[in-house]
Amino acid sequence: MKGKRILLGISGGIAAYKCCTLVRLLVKQGASVQVLMTPDAADFVSPLTLSVLSKNPVHANFKNNNHEWNNHVELALNADLMIIAPATANTIGKMAHGICDNLLLATYFSAKCTVMFAPAMDLDMHAHKAIQNNINTLTGYGNYIIPAESGELASGLSGTGRMAEPETIAAHIESYFKKKNTLKGKQVLITAGPTYEAIDPVRFIGNHSTGKMGLSLATAFAEEGANVVLICGPGVQQIALPKNITRIDVVAAAQMHEACLKHFKQSDITVMSAAVADYRPAEMASSKIKKKSNGLDLTLVKNPDILHDLGTKKSAKQLLIGFALETDNERQHAAEKLKRKNLDMIVLNSLNDKGAGFGTDTNKVTLLFKSKRTKALPLMSKLDVATEIVKEVISM
Repeated sequence: MKGKRILLGISGGIAAYKCCTLVRLLVKQGASVQVLMTPDAADFVSPLTLSVLSKNPVHANFKNNNHEWNNHVELALNADLMIIAPATANTIGKMAHGICDNLLLATYFSAKCTVMFAPAMDLDMHAHKAIQNNINTLTGYGNYIIPAESGELASGLSGTGRMAEPETIAAHIESYFKKKNTLKGKQVLITAGPTYEAIDPVRFIGNHSTGKMGLSLATAFAEEGANVVLICGPGVQQIALPKNITRIDVVAAAQMHEACLKHFKQSDITVMSAAVADYRPAEMASSKIKKKSNGLDLTLVKNPDILHDLGTKKSAKQLLIGFALETDNERQHAAEKLKRKNLDMIVLNSLNDKGAGFGTDTNKVTLLFKSKRTKALPLMSKLDVATEIVKEVISM
């Protein structure tokens, strides 16, 4: 990022304090950072602090203290990238609907560079249909979303709405400047999340997968220019995705199997990160099963082995990558799966590693290759893991 000119727009939310760290990270990597603030943002973070960290004056109004004009057009046209973080519900709404009532927004509407935005708000605000429509409008305009994360919020509640951490935002920006469209024209198929196998209209057999790894993989491949088909199981977060990602939602393993077979032949690269149920009830009850004092017996039958089926159909020109989540004899089981299912690479997770597995924002994996090579990655964000996997795919 050396010499890159980045406009950082800060709107009035509690997450604004994180921007001090973000500015330090960007400056440390050689970027020139110009900070713009909405008038309310100064209630949450000091312009003086940001000025010292960025080594540039911070602008919040159309005129500075010397009554000199802060030219929003010049600010916009000189930038290589604009990032708005935190992007509050108020600022997102104004961006989506052309409301221009402060310097930050005037600069945004004048920008010809790529614009990223990192939403930050309480979980119910973030989930509201109006907010999601505004987010989708912005991504439809070509803006790039850095999705909100799940965790503890300023309200004391816990859920999706936290602004992405400064390190995550900096990684997105770094990835943007490194992007070479290496995979432009390539077709990528990715599966994400769990499958639910119905017992009756109320109950199901499932697992704890959230699909975060699959969403990260889709994003990482899309950033390299690939056209991605993302097949999601139930419960995978609905977020705005880049235009070159097509999302398909399914519920049961049989539906995921059908969708994969439909798109596999056209795919150059397939990454099966979904946690597919191995078994399903032999019959689904037509009505809710009533509780009985002597217990309940279920007869289970095997689901189709999607990864194995794709492995038998794979051509020499296709790459097939699987995931293995293990609890014991991890490497042995993963290596056996790699060979048995005709994979080019397998990504090994161990539930024995803290911070890895279902529901976390981090992962710790080991990559095993058909060539017998292995590569152990340290604990890192799932987006960083996805980026490492994409790098290996490109080299393959």
